[in-house]
Amino acid sequence: MHKRGSKVRYMFNDYFQGFEKVSAVREIFGDETDVILRSLRVEFLNMRTDYIWVSNRDGHLIANGNYVKHAERRAIYLDLIHELVHVKQFREGERLLLTLGKRFEYVNRRTELEAYTVTVREARRLGMSDEEIFDYLNVTWLDEEELESLARHLRVKVPHKNQPSRHAKVR
Repeated sequence: MHKRGSKVRYMFNDYFQGFEKVSAVREIFGDETDVILRSLRVEFLNMRTDYIWVSNRDGHLIANGNYVKHAERRAIYLDLIHELVHVKQFREGERLLLTLGKRFEYVNRRTELEAYTVTVREARRLGMSDEEIFDYLNVTWLDEEELESLARHLRVKVPHKNQPSRHAKVR
């Protein structure tokens, strides 16, 4: 892992092995799965945010090394499924960069809904309950109304009481 600002990139398959065999990933990339994953790079940064995202410059993955090292494995797995959808979208010419100067409609963005739909389907395949999926969706940048809206879009039941964001605890 390197300091913020480093440009060292590693091969995705060296760190996240076996994804080429995952049916959800094969559904994302189809016949190109092996080629895309073999060429996909990942950059690890040490930072305070607890995320994985796709570079809008060249489509490689960027991950907080501490998050990948310490977070719940299932959350990391689902994050990677979500981000691999964004890799596909990037490769198809989709604009992924978010403008944060004004409030953006994250929960209504077609690219996000597509990625979350695949992720929720995979979460259900793993046997996760609606409550567990709702907790997974509970990220720090969504307020309660946005979280519930996203859950409804994805047909995930909204529990009676919200729990803290899954990302809030990772250090």
